Amino acid sequence: MAAATTEPHTAGPDKAPKTYAPRKKRAAGWWLPYALLAPAVIFELVIHVIPMFTGIWMGFLKLTKAYISNWGKAPFTGLKNYQIALDFNGAVGASLLQSFLITCAFTILVVGISWTLGMAAAVALQKKFRGQGFFRTLFLVPYALPMYAGIIAWKFILQKDTGALNHFLYDNLHLGGDKPFWLIGDNAFAAVVLVAIWRLWPFAFLMLMAGLQSVPNDVYEASAVDGAKPFRQWLSITLPMVRPVNMVLILVMFLWTFNDFNTPFVLFGNAQPPAGDLISFHIYNASFLTWNFGSGAAMSVLLLLFLLVISGVYLLVLNRRSKRA
Repeated sequence: MAAATTEPHTAGPDKAPKTYAPRKKRAAGWWLPYALLAPAVIFELVIHVIPMFTGIWMGFLKLTKAYISNWGKAPFTGLKNYQIALDFNGAVGASLLQSFLITCAFTILVVGISWTLGMAAAVALQKKFRGQGFFRTLFLVPYALPMYAGIIAWKFILQKDTGALNHFLYDNLHLGGDKPFWLIGDNAFAAVVLVAIWRLWPFAFLMLMAGLQSVPNDVYEASAVDGAKPFRQWLSITLPMVRPVNMVLILVMFLWTFNDFNTPFVLFGNAQPPAGDLISFHIYNASFLTWNFGSGAAMSVLLLLFLLVISGVYLLVLNRRSKRA
């Protein structure tokens, strides 16, 4: 080991000599963590970061079908695409606002009902009983099923004359009236909400069930001795104990649901009804049906900013509540 060197004492009796620490040598294999992280960083740049900045740049261009072959010749329009998207008195802005409001209602219903179902199932299966493993596996089937296969199955179920839902409601239960069209008109909103809940609630169930494993049974037994009923136990013990899981779970479910594209695309195709016009699907149609990629990119950037603001506010509020607690 190299010894520390000391500068000679030449500046007077009150000045202490300077001591120089030996220079540390890099340990062998210091480059290995960076080498292991490099492929992930490169793929993140290529798949997410570069396309994101490309989309932001496209939002400032008049990138229509006339310039698809050569993006570099597309004229720069500044904030014009954003002004058109945010002009709610115009046709483009009004349709975007309507799609945004439909997506907000869709997200609130899907996230709220999915979380409720997941919490109820997780609490019900927390205690051991005969058949517990069977029900846990059964509830996870929608989550394990391939996404497109599940949604296509629902598309057949929701058909008017040949669908299983109408057959059960009107042929077996003999409900009055005509069989409804579930995939067109105002019923399309209920259809897309139903399918999205079916897909999402097993994920909430899985996360909450994992979170409940960390809650000791002694706490429930002690509260039962003190006279606490099941609902009181859930309110005073279960919810506080799984709060960290809920913080992340609700945010992830919100982002997934608000950006949901696969469900309306598979259910409705390109001709989605107004009641099922979710915003991600609306942006897709605004880009690829009208070939106005500049306008579609501007809408995507506005959606990104909205989700960033909501996520930031959500995390800020939760962090302040955590510090107060």
